[in-house]
Amino acid sequence: MNLLRVLFGRNGPPKAKLDALFALSTASISLSTQLELRAGGKAGIAFRPAEASQFQEMKREMEGLLALSVKETNSLYTIQQDNYGYTWVVLEDEQLEDLVATVHIVSTTVQEHGYGTLLLAAAFRFEDEGKPVYWIYNYKRGSFYPFVPLENRRRDNPHELRLKAVMESELPIEPNLEQWYALWDLPV
Repeated sequence: MNLLRVLFGRNGPPKAKLDALFALSTASISLSTQLELRAGGKAGIAFRPAEASQFQEMKREMEGLLALSVKETNSLYTIQQDNYGYTWVVLEDEQLEDLVATVHIVSTTVQEHGYGTLLLAAAFRFEDEGKPVYWIYNYKRGSFYPFVPLENRRRDNPHELRLKAVMESELPIEPNLEQWYALWDLPV
């Protein structure tokens, strides 16, 4: 099958890009000092579930790694389904670096088992005067974008653009605004 893909120019879905996740840890000082965003202590990884027995095996391994990781970092985690059928690994930890590292562990486990194309996004919660501000990581594009939800499924686009302008020198920001998808009802 791979030979046919090469011959006919089909590469398949793009592989998840994981390493840029760590940029959020180094950007945390600017997020705090320049934007006055406070880490919200929550993050989540969304992926589309699969029915294969290998996927269930991967999920068991992931849960084992999560159990070890949260024991080491004093974090909490839950696994839940959203209204769109995606599985969310929701993490709680006051240390942003622990959240980023655990998100990377989960993402790497999913990818190493051949399910990287099922990774949708990672969401990191921040607080701005008590209101949520999310930095969303798009695995397919290897970039972040801000998401500032308002009431009634609206978003604060001017605030998102200000966040982009300040952070684009420190984070790999998605340049195409059409790729800044709203992720409503985030469990983080």
